[in-house]
Amino acid sequence: MSTKHLLALLNSHIDGDEEQFLSVALQAAAMEARQGRMEDAEKLKRLVQKARDQQRAGRPAGGQTPIPLARPRGELQGLVESSYPKLTLENMVLADDVRQRLSRVVLQQQERATLRDHGQVPVTHMLLVGPPGTGKTMTASALAGELRLPLFTVRLESLFSRFFGETSSKLRLLFDEIARTRAVYLLDEFDAIGARRGDPNDVGEIRRVLNSVLAFMEEPNSTDSLVLAATNHVEILDEALARRFDEVIEYSVPDPRAARAVLERRLGKFKLAAKAWTAISPELEGLSQGELVRAADSVVRDAILEQASSVSLDALRAALHNRQALKGKFRRGR
Repeated sequence: MSTKHLLALLNSHIDGDEEQFLSVALQAAAMEARQGRMEDAEKLKRLVQKARDQQRAGRPAGGQTPIPLARPRGELQGLVESSYPKLTLENMVLADDVRQRLSRVVLQQQERATLRDHGQVPVTHMLLVGPPGTGKTMTASALAGELRLPLFTVRLESLFSRFFGETSSKLRLLFDEIARTRAVYLLDEFDAIGARRGDPNDVGEIRRVLNSVLAFMEEPNSTDSLVLAATNHVEILDEALARRFDEVIEYSVPDPRAARAVLERRLGKFKLAAKAWTAISPELEGLSQGELVRAADSVVRDAILEQASSVSLDALRAALHNRQALKGKFRRGR
């Protein structure tokens, strides 16, 4: 076995990534076979198959392995919140191109040892941009669920301090954790630290923070952690920072077909008659996934309490209309 395979085995063992561990073992078996050591290759393959059989026998319902427990330590406890999502991309209503790009990211992460064997590395830094409620935060949960990794959500407001220079040192703690613990890290409202340098409202501390982030983006990601930055205001991000992301994925409000899919999924057993969708289609226009979900939830709660078997068309139309009205008030207030 080469040193490269041994390192990959140790890394997957440390990360608790059993599937990757077995994948590397199969690569070692293939190498043994190419060098004519067929008996050793067969032994390795049999052991991998035995491990997978035991893995399947011991898995919980749904066939998923448990997510390795990991929690922020020390000073990071006030900066990072940990969760263990079971959500997957299948649970999301996404535009076809967005789904394809996210699926490629998952595949690259799952096959990262194979990519490294060929001198390549998986996508590890992603920028998610789009209006509020369009699925950026949910994407972080779905990717963590797909990869069976913990999700660490960084509280950016906790990074800023009135004490000179302390913010950069807190960022260093975060970057060290990313290098130490493989997980999905979400930096929400990223424009708070990624604003353009030289902005008239900029202060020295913000500029130092941005320079720290730029330096971090150049560091090798030794754990292949997935770092997601999400923003509603891509237009104010520093261009030098935006260029350092491996992938930039744009989210938008759903079209009428996708909006209906969101509502149907959320309504669940409280179905709406097929002919009713035409009547409410004008109310769907311009609403985000988050707004659609909240409208659906409000009528489902009422239906449960009323012991109804379906939701009322008038009730759903009113809930959607309220969301549209609220959206209009915010627009006028700007």
